[in-house]
Amino acid sequence: MESADVTAFNRTSELMRRFNDAFRFYDPAALVELVAADCTIENTQFELEEVFVAGERALIRWRYRFGPGASDSIRGVNIMRVRDGLIVEALGYVKGV
Repeated sequence: MESADVTAFNRTSELMRRFNDAFRFYDPAALVELVAADCTIENTQFELEEVFVAGERALIRWRYRFGPGASDSIRGVNIMRVRDGLIVEALGYVKGV
């Protein structure tokens, strides 16, 4: 990986960690420093399973639980795009039944 790619990877990884922490720890004020003013976010509350970063893009794999049983959940993914150190797009998709 070239130096610019490593820098983008590290910045995006840190940004995704901070973004996910804002939701995990119910800290919406933290989003002000992370999300661009013109960002579009489609989202639901979820349990984080995995984050994959590639340059200024990231995939967040998650599980949404809607009941106490083992089958009372669905999986989904958020596709994130970063520009100038801020999230500019966050698209959420859910696995169909």
